[in-house]
Amino acid sequence: MDLLLIPAFILLFAFLAYKRWSPLLLGPFVSLLLCLATSQPLLDTMLGAYMDSVVAFIKGNFFVFFLGAIFGAIYEKTHAAAAIAIGMSRVTNGKFALPLIMTIAGVLCYGGVLGFVVYFAAYPIALQLCKESNITRKLIPAAIGAGCWTFANAMPGAPSIPNIIATKALGTPGTADLIPGIIFGGILMFVLNFVYLEYMARHYSKLGQGFEMDDLVAAELNENPDEKYPPLFLAFIPMLVILVIFNVLHLAVEWALLAGVLSAFVLLFPYGGNLKTWLATFNKGAGNTCGVILNVSLVVGFAGVMKASALFPELVNWIGSIQMPGLVFVAVTTATCAAASASSAGGMGVAMSTFAQTYINMGVNLEAAHRVAAIASSTLDTLPHTGGQITLLGICHQTHKDAFSHIFITQAIIPIICLIGLIAWHMILG
Repeated sequence: MDLLLIPAFILLFAFLAYKRWSPLLLGPFVSLLLCLATSQPLLDTMLGAYMDSVVAFIKGNFFVFFLGAIFGAIYEKTHAAAAIAIGMSRVTNGKFALPLIMTIAGVLCYGGVLGFVVYFAAYPIALQLCKESNITRKLIPAAIGAGCWTFANAMPGAPSIPNIIATKALGTPGTADLIPGIIFGGILMFVLNFVYLEYMARHYSKLGQGFEMDDLVAAELNENPDEKYPPLFLAFIPMLVILVIFNVLHLAVEWALLAGVLSAFVLLFPYGGNLKTWLATFNKGAGNTCGVILNVSLVVGFAGVMKASALFPELVNWIGSIQMPGLVFVAVTTATCAAASASSAGGMGVAMSTFAQTYINMGVNLEAAHRVAAIASSTLDTLPHTGGQITLLGICHQTHKDAFSHIFITQAIIPIICLIGLIAWHMILG
């Protein structure tokens, strides 16, 4: 029964998050309860495993958040995001706004831009598109997240961390299981999310729920008919700079983001006001960093306490002892590790370090195992306490109660459906 403690605390975390507990309170509170329940030394664990995880996350991600937030603030102030939104909506004649948001986010992520960075860049674009199409803001997090963490994260060739971890652990190429991976990890996942997002947009419209305007959103939209919008091609250049530096030149993402910020400043300067206004824009972006990264890091600390408990390896080993078909075993172990780690990358890391040799010994098709694990790692990592989801909801100014159900369907249920299809493909065709 002790093994049920970790799943029980994950559910408790999810419940309290749904009840709108602040992550600033939720992370430390549930971590303290978990320490007590698992007989971990309270102060030592909170100052050790908990704070180590918090600090490690901030250390590893601060400049990504910092530069990404400034980049997003520039795109808001200069109306570059609005220019992209209007231009892209013209391509679709103002239709399919949510799938278009998903596509924009997905292209950026598949091109190598980190999901956290895409949040900042895609949100102002999404805000404009939803305003133009009168679509409720409740669906924005699901549309952005579906672009970041589904097909762009799971398809063969993606520079995503789960794909890279599997490559190193199993000795398989990044394009492992190419054709089935494209069909189930790419096309099917994209189509199902497209259909769901479009259906929900029309559903809310029939209920009379459209775009919700408030003072905060009005300030973010920064509407003023007298201000100039940059040309569409100019708005895209800083994004392309990030993609090229990160994917073609293979420099660290921080360098790519810095180049994106600098190029945006130079190219979009005439649209951002005078130097005093630009300073306010940079101050706003920098200020947005602290609250977001602190919310995420305090939740990541909870995952650190889970991993430090004696029950965590027991739970992982127990799951590994269950008899099941090879690829099902790969999917279950990876998804469970992702849920317990509150991270697709963390779950993949735990699964591969723990079970990679077992996968090999079982004689499973390693390329198929690679793709199954890559998709499975991005299923049950989508829980209310996951840092990525809390960040996304915070940026979009949405609550778990209003928006998380749509996130869960697009980023957990639909990937699970595609995962089942991929496993069935290999079990039937061999």
